[in-house]
Amino acid sequence: MLVKAGTKAPDFELKDSEGKVHKLSDYKGKTFVLYFYPKDDTKGCTTEACSFRDSYAEFEQAGVDVVGVSPDDEQSHTKFIEKYELPFTLLSDPDHKVCEAYGVWGLKKFMGREYEGVLRTTFVIGPEGEIVKVFEKVNPTDHSQEVLEAVR
Repeated sequence: MLVKAGTKAPDFELKDSEGKVHKLSDYKGKTFVLYFYPKDDTKGCTTEACSFRDSYAEFEQAGVDVVGVSPDDEQSHTKFIEKYELPFTLLSDPDHKVCEAYGVWGLKKFMGREYEGVLRTTFVIGPEGEIVKVFEKVNPTDHSQEVLEAVR
């Protein structure tokens, strides 16, 4: 079940592209964006990541970190970050436990085929670890601007 606004964000402990462990508690005291996406270097995911990249300075000015999560491994994240010069952290959730905790792992359909995967979803998490806003069924093209408006 999808985590809702007004509830406590589920704790997590995931590695970034360099193998450094990140936890929810690392972000205590500040607002941050936690966005879940299906796969590195695919059309929609690249569009979304580059959108966050292009408006990253505005997130920094607002004092807001951006963190992406997908089931891809650390090496995949490293290549994705380098290829598109992404200035924010990507976390690896290969067993999709964090995706499941946030309720973003579920049934998807593509070209008539059903399968389980990451449902593109973004959470704005407040300074005390509370979910401030949830964005479901995200449009990768203009999503970062929508999130930026919410955090300002």
